[in-house]
Amino acid sequence: METRATSRGRIVIPAPLRRKLGIKAGTRIHIEVDEKSHLIILTPITREYVHSMRGKYREKGLMTALIVEKESQNF
Repeated sequence: METRATSRGRIVIPAPLRRKLGIKAGTRIHIEVDEKSHLIILTPITREYVHSMRGKYREKGLMTALIVEKESQNF
């Protein structure tokens, strides 16, 4: 599947893919960049995604984990 960026940098996610991933109007999208492989990773923040994240930071304090994550992004 392929799409093009507009002059403003916007892209359209094709309808079949939006339906498959449960993306609706107002769905937030998490954006990650893998600089080594030059990939942009878009992850829809749906109810299923939130449930899959439960327990990820169980052993760490949440604030500590968030600080480490932000520091590793180096934007």
